[in-house]
Amino acid sequence: MKRLSTGFVLLAVIACGGPSSGREGIVRVGYFPNITHSQAIIGLARGDFAEALGPQTTIEATLFNAGPSVIEALYAGRLDIAYIGPNPAITGYVRSGGEALRIVAGATSGGAALVVRPEAGITALEQLDGRRIATPQLGNTQDVALRNCLTELGLSPIEEGGTVQVIPTANPQILDLFRQGEIDGAWVPEPWASRLVVEGGGVVLLDERTLWPGGDFVTAHIIVSTPFLMERPEIVRRWLEAHVEITLWENENPEEAAVLLNGEIERLTGKALSEQVLTMALANMRSTWDPVASSLYASARAAWQSGFLEGEPDLEGIYDLSILNEVLADRGLDTVEVPVGP
Repeated sequence: MKRLSTGFVLLAVIACGGPSSGREGIVRVGYFPNITHSQAIIGLARGDFAEALGPQTTIEATLFNAGPSVIEALYAGRLDIAYIGPNPAITGYVRSGGEALRIVAGATSGGAALVVRPEAGITALEQLDGRRIATPQLGNTQDVALRNCLTELGLSPIEEGGTVQVIPTANPQILDLFRQGEIDGAWVPEPWASRLVVEGGGVVLLDERTLWPGGDFVTAHIIVSTPFLMERPEIVRRWLEAHVEITLWENENPEEAAVLLNGEIERLTGKALSEQVLTMALANMRSTWDPVASSLYASARAAWQSGFLEGEPDLEGIYDLSILNEVLADRGLDTVEVPVGP
């Protein structure tokens, strides 16, 4: 993987319309139309972020379907704030020499599982030997999790001389392949894990929460362009104030939040989730502002060991939780310990 120089990243951010080029009244935000990005969906729909930032600031929101696209947009100076999964953030940080971005808050914990077809006869992880298992994308968070799990089982993918065929495929195609019996299982995030169960007749072989202390692992968090964070910290603070309030509201009003979230997913994608899928998926995850740093460091090591990063990653400095902790302290909430490194 080619490392981008610090100078390249910062030059790209400034040259392509970053905060230094006269766009002080605009904030560019990226997110996915997915339940794991619930705060972004709800906050943009209800106007929470617009109210927090004030009438002098315009929010330009862009939908994405893959983390690497978010990172490329951030490199090019087209994004200031984004909701994204852990592995793309790790890659974006490492490739830029630690200069392009900072993680400023968590968003979602949990919400990923290995689901298998009952007809495949897989009842234990050891039985993945010789099987065809799909993941959403080569090197994405679930792909790395599967490969790490195989290593711990003493197994490996076919391309590494092993016996397990790992098939990176877009989530909608995974569901089709699953129904057709073309794959034996898939390690996917929500709501796709629940869709495989409800719509594909699958069985959860492994809820990823069982692999992590307390069942917590980062599924989505908030990243900010480093130049934007340095030049406009007051905007980041206002965004995080709204993010924390939305998270509190979601956790206190789960039924109302689910209805609003699903309505927005239907508006953004053209199709709502079934009530059964929505209920099951939301039960497998939780909204949070804690970035669950320990799981990020573990994912980074797994990505390196799987060959997706050049050398052991140095993540010192990837977090800047100072503004988040100020917001939490002002509300009398427990602050999040600032990680100093893996």
